[in-house]
Parts: sequence; structure tokens; C-alpha cells
Amino acid sequence: MLKFKIMNNELLQKELTYRTSRSGGAGGQHVNKVESKVTLIWNVNESEILTEDEKTRVRQKLANRLNKDGLLQMEASTERSQTKNKEIATARFFDLLRHALKREKKRVATKIPKSQILDRLDRKKKQSQKKQNRRKKFNFD
Repeated sequence: MLKFKIMNNELLQKELTYRTSRSGGAGGQHVNKVESKVTLIWNVNESEILTEDEKTRVRQKLANRLNKDGLLQMEASTERSQTKNKEIATARFFDLLRHALKREKKRVATKIPKSQILDRLDRKKKQSQKKQNRRKKFNFD
């Protein structure tokens, strides 16, 4: 797992590109004249900070978020301020990258104890016996 240091975050942030545009939706005059929507763009293939192994892991885990050129794009338009939207997009990016680089632990198969298996079989026998006792017995003599 990659531990993010302050230096790594700063170096990664240098690889990020930001594009601004007008936010859609309601908001009146302010929305129509201010470019507060921020789109963060990061090229996975050209990243100098990540190793090739990390790049392939990111490409696999974020395959549905990458376009054909290997660009990751994230948008933020919840706030009225462009700087706040930039901070939100950047925070989301680092969170997403952290999750993508996290190695998942292999599942260790556990064996069911023999006592539990025997208990379950015993319960099944008792239940079966109970049902058989409820049946009507017909004599065809």
C-alpha cells in the first residue's frame, strides 16, 4: 500500500490540470456569469510519481472512470466558489487514488469445526424425526 506523504501529494498535485466552466442548473445571474465548476484532469500514463505496477493497478481499478487516452476527469460544482470546488475535486481525487492503490487482503478460507458440523447434522435428524412423527400412518391390511 502506498503511504501518501506531504511531498508525494505536492508532486502529484503538480501533475493535475484544472479546467473551469460555468455550472449548470438553478442559481440565477451568478451562475450565468461565473465559471465556478472545476474539472480536474490527470493523465495516468504520463505520471512520473507512480511506478508501473501502481499505474496498472490504477488502470484496472479505475477502468470505468478513465477515457480512451488514459485521462481521469473529475468534476466539482457544488459550491459557488471556484477555489472551494477545486479543493473538493482535489480531495476526491486523492481519496479515489488512495482506494485504487490499496491492496486488498486475500481471503483466508476457514474450516468449519467438526463439532459444529455434527451439531447441525443432529439438529437435522431431530427435525426430520419430528416431521415423521406428525405423519399419519395408514394400514392397508
